[in-house]
Amino acid sequence: MKTIIKNCKLVSPGIEAENVSIVIENDKIKTVHDGKECGTEKFDKVVDGTGLTAVPGFIDIHCHGSNGADVMDCTPDAIGKIAKAKIEDGVTSFCPTTLTASQSDLVKAAVAVKTYEKKQMYARSLGLHLEGPFVNPKFKGAQNPKYIRKPNINEVKEIDGITKVAIVSFAPEMEGGLDLVRELKKLNIVSSCAHSGATFAEFIAAKECGLKQLTHFCNQMSHLHHRELGLVGAGLLDDKIMVEIICDYIHLSANMLKLIFKNKTLDTIMLITDSMSATSLKDENYKLGKLDVVVKDSVARLSSNGAIAGSTLRYFVGLKNIHETTGLKLKDIIRTTSLNQAQSLGLQNLGKIERGYIADIVLLDKKFVPQNVFVSGKMVK
Repeated sequence: MKTIIKNCKLVSPGIEAENVSIVIENDKIKTVHDGKECGTEKFDKVVDGTGLTAVPGFIDIHCHGSNGADVMDCTPDAIGKIAKAKIEDGVTSFCPTTLTASQSDLVKAAVAVKTYEKKQMYARSLGLHLEGPFVNPKFKGAQNPKYIRKPNINEVKEIDGITKVAIVSFAPEMEGGLDLVRELKKLNIVSSCAHSGATFAEFIAAKECGLKQLTHFCNQMSHLHHRELGLVGAGLLDDKIMVEIICDYIHLSANMLKLIFKNKTLDTIMLITDSMSATSLKDENYKLGKLDVVVKDSVARLSSNGAIAGSTLRYFVGLKNIHETTGLKLKDIIRTTSLNQAQSLGLQNLGKIERGYIADIVLLDKKFVPQNVFVSGKMVK
C-alpha cells in the first residue's frame, strides 16, 4: 500500500517547511519532498493536504477515559471507545491509565487492554500506565483512599504478565518506594512520581534509583517553598527529570505554563490530557473509577470533596493553548506532543515525520483541529 499526502505544510521537531509531500509505503514514511516532485510514482491513495499542517501523531501517555468510557470499566469495548475518541483528537498512541483500585480490578483492566491490543483498530496502546495504588494518602486527590496500599512489585509483575506496563506513577517516599523504583528499572518500566509529598532529598534519592518522571506536574505533589523545594521545585530545578503537564488552564495556570517552558528544556516536557470519561461530552454527573464526579463548565470534580478529578481536555486543544500562551514556534514545541513521550518509553521510529519513521501523522487545520489521522500508514480519520 502506497499513499501520498500532497501539498501540505510540515512541522516536525526542529523542522518547518511549506508545500511538502509525504510518501508512505505500508506502515513507514518512505520519503518527504517538495510538493511538486511527485515524479511518475503510482499511489493507491492520494490525500490533498492543501491548507493543512502535517505533524507527528500525538502520544498521550496519561489517559483515563473519553466519550463516556473509563479504563476502569474493564472491558475491551471501553478501551476501544477511548481509542476511537483519541483518534478524533489526533492521538495515534496512548497509555490507558488506571486508578487506585483493588488488584482484581486492575487485573481486569489489564485483560481488557490486552484484548483491545490484539485488534488495535484505532489509537495504538503503548501499554498500561498504572496511576496508584501506591500513593501518599495525604496527596490522594481523586484517588480512592479505600485502595491505597504500600508499594508491591509483585502486583505490578502480575499485571505486566498480562499486558505491558509502560509506566507506574506512585509516591516513592512511602515505605518500600525506593525498592519499587529499583525493581521497575530492572523491568524497563518507567517510574513516575505522583500523589506524593516527597521532599527534595527524597526526590534525589528516588532519582538516583531510577525515577524518570513527575506525573501531572504541580498537581497533588509537595509544593515549592523557599526552604524546601519539594517536587515542584525539583521539577523546575532538575534538567533531566521529565514532567507531564496538563495544558487546560485549570490544572496549571497560563503563567505557570510560561514558567515551566521558561525553566525546563523542551526535551523534558510532555503534554498529556489526564482525560476522564466526560471528555467530548456535556456537563453532568460521571464516574472516575468508582468515584462520583460532577462536571461543570468542563471542569471535573469529585462530588464528595470538590477535588479536581482528571480533565476533559482534548489533546489538540492543549497544544493550541501552549502555542498561544508561550509564543514558541510550533516546530519547537511539537516535540512535547510525541517525540519526548516516545523517547521516555524507549520507543524507536516514533515522534517524527522523517524517512524510516512509523507513519503516524495528523493533518491539522489552522485552528489546530485534526482533519485526517494516519496510524501506521493507514488513514483512520
